[in-house]
Amino acid sequence: MSTSIVWFRRDLRLADHPALLAALESTDEVLPVFVRDPVLLSGGGARVERLEASLAALSESMDGKLVVRTGDPAEVIVDLAEEADCRQVHVSREPSPYGRRRDDRVRTELERHSRELVETGSPYAVGPGRILNRSGEPYKVFTPFSRAWHDHGWPGPGRLPADVTWATAPGEKVIGHSSGVGEAAALDRWRAFLAEDLTGYEEGRDRPDLDTTSRLSAHLKYGEIHPRTILAELADHQSASGDGAHRFVTELAWREFYADVLWHRPDSAWCDLRDELSAMPYDDGPEVAGLVEAWREGRTGYPFVDAGMRQLRSEGWMHNRVRMVTASFLVKDLHVWWPVGARHFLSLLLDGDIASNNHGWQWVAGTGTDASPFFRVFNPVTQGRRFDPQGDYVRRWVPELAHLRGSDAHEPWKASKGYDHGYPERIIDHAEERREALRRYELARDV
Repeated sequence: MSTSIVWFRRDLRLADHPALLAALESTDEVLPVFVRDPVLLSGGGARVERLEASLAALSESMDGKLVVRTGDPAEVIVDLAEEADCRQVHVSREPSPYGRRRDDRVRTELERHSRELVETGSPYAVGPGRILNRSGEPYKVFTPFSRAWHDHGWPGPGRLPADVTWATAPGEKVIGHSSGVGEAAALDRWRAFLAEDLTGYEEGRDRPDLDTTSRLSAHLKYGEIHPRTILAELADHQSASGDGAHRFVTELAWREFYADVLWHRPDSAWCDLRDELSAMPYDDGPEVAGLVEAWREGRTGYPFVDAGMRQLRSEGWMHNRVRMVTASFLVKDLHVWWPVGARHFLSLLLDGDIASNNHGWQWVAGTGTDASPFFRVFNPVTQGRRFDPQGDYVRRWVPELAHLRGSDAHEPWKASKGYDHGYPERIIDHAEERREALRRYELARDV
């Protein structure tokens, strides 16, 4: 009886899993494997707990047969292939810079032992690197990429395998608890959003006080649901859901675009994608470090910013509108280079995806694709009043302001008792720092 390894990574599900289906077509039984890679688990915390919960759900779906081991994947996978006499190791293609380097090492080691790494599918509807313009070059702007992405299309979801013979091997204990995560939970969450919130998504997606977004980002990060599944079911709701469905497809296209950009420019993970602002002066040093720490802890004195940063620390998630406002505050009010914020977000976000996170930061900083111009400086008070008009989001995360009614929560300095419950005063003056940001912008342009 022949055996192949299916090495799970960002595809922790059984349905619509091209690599699993490819393994089943070429072998009698499958050894399901996950490698706890110390490089990816560094830092621990909520992200690792979320991963372990997803592993627990996956293991339950295959009657506890998931084999989990810790170590360098280039050693662990080769050792398992030797133990189980597997000629092939099946994976979803990994487009991130670290994932590509890791897989190149694993492929080389497997080939040294006359074994093969087989890549089928990816975490995206269209694999990064596949969509090029007429000149054979990658797209650098979202709108033409989106048109080409739609024109290219994608296959329908793969079937859920009915009968899989799972091979066994010694492994480590899966230590997570799977409540609320995993493939079944992802499908439940998606279908609840489809039924309840998709129609109003176009208008409600910018309102953190309403909590009507899909909350699918972490499920997508861990591959508990594939975007092709979402796109297939969205197609059946386009006419009924109107602008909401169209907008949601556009958001998925942004996710695919950022992955494609990172595929072609892996250096853009931590460096400016475009060099127009390479001369921009940023601040650092002990005094700035104190301001950054206040930003991280949610005590800048600007309620909308602080609510977002506290939500991030508490939930490992933040509403996208608030992500933009908090990022703008760091880059343009505190004058700090965007990777400082991107690293902090990745350390806490349960949905932390390097392509979407870091290129989202570059959008705000004016250094990435389709970037918001640097001179667009988000006003945290105006943004709060517009997208949290009754102050409900602020009061939810900043209890020191719970006594202020309505939109007064966005400007405690105007209320006679605004600081009675210990809320900090503003660490900077937004109007002054906006002028300073624009001054620096002009200096950078003149170089």
